[in-house]
Amino acid sequence: MATRAKPATKAKQRLTVPDAGDITKRLLQRYPDPKIALHFSNPLELLIAVILSAQCTDARVNEVTKTLFKKYRRAADYADADLATFEQEIRSTGFYRNKAKTVIACGRKLVEEFGGEVPRTVEELVTLPGVGRKTANMVRGNAFGQQAIPVDTHVLRVANRLGLAQSDDADEVEAALAKAVPTHKHTAFANAMILHGRETCTARNPRCPDCVLLTLCPWPDKPAG
Repeated sequence: MATRAKPATKAKQRLTVPDAGDITKRLLQRYPDPKIALHFSNPLELLIAVILSAQCTDARVNEVTKTLFKKYRRAADYADADLATFEQEIRSTGFYRNKAKTVIACGRKLVEEFGGEVPRTVEELVTLPGVGRKTANMVRGNAFGQQAIPVDTHVLRVANRLGLAQSDDADEVEAALAKAVPTHKHTAFANAMILHGRETCTARNPRCPDCVLLTLCPWPDKPAG
C-alpha cells in the first residue's frame, strides 16, 4: 500500500528584526545630543509645555510659553489662574478650553498633593490631570535626567517600521523598546527617534534613501531608490 505523501509545508517567513543596539548607535551618530524641541527651564515648565503640545506644533507652543512662563512661575500660579484669562493666553495652541481646565487642575493637584513640586515617578505623574505615560516619561527623561522612553506618534510609527515593536498600543511599544534598547540610552534613543520621525521617517513620503537606518530597516513598504 502506497503511503500518502505529506503535504508540502510552506516555509515560515520570518521578519529579520535589526538589533536595537545597532539602531541606537546609528541614530546617536546622526543625532549626537538629541534634544526635544519644546523650550523649558525646569520640570514644571516642561510638564505644562507637553500638555499644551497636544494637537499642536512645538513651535507654536514655544511661542505661547515664551510669555506664559514669565507670568506663571509656580504650580500655585496655575492653580490660581483665572480660567477665562488663561484660555485666551493659550488660545493659539488649539483646544484651549479643555487645555486651560486641565492645566489649572494640574496646578491645583501639584499644590494640594505634592507641595507644589512636580513628582519624579511615573506612578505619581500619571495621577496629574492631563498626564499619561508619554507625558510622564517626557518629563522624567528630559527634566529629571532619568532613563525613559516616551512613545509619541513618531516613536510609535518608527518603532513599528523598524520591527522593534508590532503594536499600535503605546504602552506595549514602550515595553518592547524598554526591553530591547540599552537601558542607559533610553532617553537619548527616544529623543533621536522623535527627531528621526520628523525629519526622515515621516508618516507620508518618508525619505528612505537618505535614512541612516536604511540597511537595517525591514519595513516592506519602504520606497526603493
